[in-house]
Amino acid sequence: MGKIKQDEWTEGTSALQISSLPVLGHALRDLENLLVRDAEPIKTASNAAPSKKRTSATAGAAQKDPYNRSRYFGYAEDKNAAFSELYQFCFVLAKPPQSRNIEMETAIAFWSVLLAPSFSIVSEMIEFLNAKSSYKAANKDLWSMMLEFCRTVDPSLDNYEADGAWPTVLDDFVAWKKAGGSQAQAS
Repeated sequence: MGKIKQDEWTEGTSALQISSLPVLGHALRDLENLLVRDAEPIKTASNAAPSKKRTSATAGAAQKDPYNRSRYFGYAEDKNAAFSELYQFCFVLAKPPQSRNIEMETAIAFWSVLLAPSFSIVSEMIEFLNAKSSYKAANKDLWSMMLEFCRTVDPSLDNYEADGAWPTVLDDFVAWKKAGGSQAQAS
């Protein structure tokens, strides 16, 4: 899934000043915490509170970021826009070449990583999709509207508008949930 050219990798890691796998892991965890887990942004090294006892030898080391966090801080300024950009990128990443859709199994895996940590309704949506084998793929519209659905519709579905322009799978999910969800299937 997805290919990164060597020059793209080199350019990206150079711009971020990432020179090792542990530093790359650190940068990815920072982004995950910021965008997926909705954690408070980390402070810049210059804004970090100084420790009470810091020697001059450790002061410089403590002030230096492990990588160039300028892009991170840009994302932190508008986390919603940055997450939307990441979310849309993931569709392109997961979509096979020459296809307009991604397999539903792949979409579910991405939704469980990207959306489930912030939106409780996603776990029920995944349960619904796993129970209904008739949905084989997610197109760009469904992918985009899933994020919009999560951001705008209450988990109780009180503000869901049935006559809205939602994809059929979301309408079907709402009907399933209002009918009792997995409890309705068990009876």
